[in-house]
Amino acid sequence: MYQHNRYQKGKPQQVAVVGAGVAGLSAALTLKKQGVGVVVFEKDESPGGHLQQWHALFPDREPAAGVLDLLKQEVSEQKISLRTQTEVAAVTPSGDKFRIETSQGEQNEFDAVLLATGFQLFDAARKEEYGYGIYQRVITSAGLEQRLGHGGTGLTVNGRPPHRVAFVHCVGSRDEKVGNHYCSKVCCVTGVKQAITIKEHFPQCEVLNFYMDLRMFGTGYEELYREAQEKWGVMFIRGRVSEASQMYDGTIQLKAEDTLMGRPVRATVDWLVLLVGMEPEKRAQLWARSLGLRTGQAGFFSSPEKFLHPSLTTVNGVFTAGACTGPASIPESVSQGRAAAISVLEFLAKKDEAGK
Repeated sequence: MYQHNRYQKGKPQQVAVVGAGVAGLSAALTLKKQGVGVVVFEKDESPGGHLQQWHALFPDREPAAGVLDLLKQEVSEQKISLRTQTEVAAVTPSGDKFRIETSQGEQNEFDAVLLATGFQLFDAARKEEYGYGIYQRVITSAGLEQRLGHGGTGLTVNGRPPHRVAFVHCVGSRDEKVGNHYCSKVCCVTGVKQAITIKEHFPQCEVLNFYMDLRMFGTGYEELYREAQEKWGVMFIRGRVSEASQMYDGTIQLKAEDTLMGRPVRATVDWLVLLVGMEPEKRAQLWARSLGLRTGQAGFFSSPEKFLHPSLTTVNGVFTAGACTGPASIPESVSQGRAAAISVLEFLAKKDEAGK
């Protein structure tokens, strides 16, 4: 059992956490509470990662802003050193330490490094058949969250509520054409949650979900799916959308197939929402090469001990946590961040003993 402030008695030890999303901040908080010096590097203007983009969180639709505020408050109370707008340009082994070089040219050495660089959303423009970036009313799930944050008014069309909204699942996931064979894990439940939110704002709106198959793996997810159908009348159509085109009035016409019924489907919608998946953050590949870290087929960081010690890497003293290791929900990222911090503490304890 680790004792609070155990590292303050000897030589101060410092850990660099790269990425201030929920995984990175959770790890930093765990380390700081155990008396370890922590510096968190974040390339964006503010902490929180992708949590900043969400309006509400599944399955209970808890406001994302409230969760983020609590996390930021705890970071402030623990007086964690948070370096925003500071991109890490290089991580280099330096003796028994690691040198962190920022894009501003600063260099500092740390006893360990925890990479929590998260993910990037799939660029829906790569799926040209859906017209994202061309048609104004074709948006992504992240873009929909921003519109829902205004009480749903972001979905009104010429001052009127939308008549019909369609979702397309697995955009950029489980797709051989774009090279992503894996499931992004949270897209299905995101689509269900967003469909319910639209019905809450616009009860008369017809909501369609086009899916390959639905993967409701988490606690409360299956219940949310049933609620969408039984309470809100959301329709789920098993089949792929093959084409989307814009009509003269700005609506989007869809061509699809209902594979359960074995018949073609055409629908005209006010909005087409693309449920985009997760991809490895670009820096992951850079550091994998420069540090000699292992990655899986999809490009996410991979651990040599993925079952019992998933935060470990092939480089002693470098750890990973969160969605940089693969698609993960917010609770999973928090848990992975805290677990990774324990692995860092074990490493520092061994390093401290070896130095005596």
